[in-house]
Amino acid sequence: MERIYVDHAATSPMHPQVVEVMTQAMKETFGNPSSIHSFGREARHRLDVARDGIAKSIGANSTELIFTSGGTESDNLAILGVAHANSQKGRHIITTAIEHHAILHSCKRLEKDGFEVTYLPVDEAGRVSVDAVKEALREDTILVSVMYGNNEVGTIQPIAEIGHLLEEHQALFHTDAVQAYGLESINVKEQKIDLLSVSSHKINGPKGIGFLYVKSGIKLFPQSFGGEQERKRRAGTENVPAIVGFHEAVKIAQSELKARGAQYRQYKQCMIDELTEAQIDFSINGILDNSLPHVLNLSFPGVNVESMLVNLDLAKIAASSGSACTAGSIDPSHVLVAMFGKDSEQIVNSIRFSFGLTNNLEQIQKVGKETAKIVKRLTES
Repeated sequence: MERIYVDHAATSPMHPQVVEVMTQAMKETFGNPSSIHSFGREARHRLDVARDGIAKSIGANSTELIFTSGGTESDNLAILGVAHANSQKGRHIITTAIEHHAILHSCKRLEKDGFEVTYLPVDEAGRVSVDAVKEALREDTILVSVMYGNNEVGTIQPIAEIGHLLEEHQALFHTDAVQAYGLESINVKEQKIDLLSVSSHKINGPKGIGFLYVKSGIKLFPQSFGGEQERKRRAGTENVPAIVGFHEAVKIAQSELKARGAQYRQYKQCMIDELTEAQIDFSINGILDNSLPHVLNLSFPGVNVESMLVNLDLAKIAASSGSACTAGSIDPSHVLVAMFGKDSEQIVNSIRFSFGLTNNLEQIQKVGKETAKIVKRLTES
């Protein structure tokens, strides 16, 4: 029986072209980019080409990009690096209750260091209000961090509006774009974004590599120490094969951005149609017309999420209950709690389906039909 993977928001398979260019780089480009001999210069050239290409994908300059080990490090570096570098201007930070734990845990760490953090609520669609950001702003606010698109329910936040709101304020604006990058058109200059985090393995690139965009002129304290790589902002020898692979994944994603978005939205509608036709009782967590194209989070009344996931796995379907980083945790989704409250049924009966490379319409139809069968079986037993 064919296994069907619909958990691309957790991680995505590497594109064959990415594997090919990485294999070539591992065979031929082993020099240290910091070395001045020919082997080092070859590695530096490949690094520079990748940095320039990736920076252009968000409308940035190559000098504004810091390569990291992925989304978590990028988030950590943005939050902790900005806070400690700008603490003389104030010690107040604003974020939301539905951020990735890489943001939330960084903020909790800062609270122990004497910073004050405001966690903004969201509505039942998972969206933060621009007015709420405005009301929370203070003279001593130095950083606002709002994720671009939520990893669990897919809700897209009013990033450009928040960016323009902060244009006349000292607070820097960071967004975790790990789920949105490669599917949404992003321009950091037009959207007034000061810092932006991205991870390669969400866009069919390798794991262990990502980047943090830092607008030119922003003070940032490094979180790792050693060499002077990444313009003294992130020590450590650059992972050239991974960066080359990341660049290839970026090129593919950018060339297919609109087509992928349309395809995944078709998959969403297919799932909804199959469940509706089977007369399954379900609701959508979030809203379809303001969400990332590849994420569909559904609530099935009367169904236990663990039983649902086990049955899906037995049917060779890989889905998720939400964030991959909290998989196996007995705690309910903090995103769904923020949206519906800690006593809501949605926090124990919701499943996330997320689409990507290798999926096709026939597979999604099968996922819809199998999901309907499982829900009927669990609710009738």
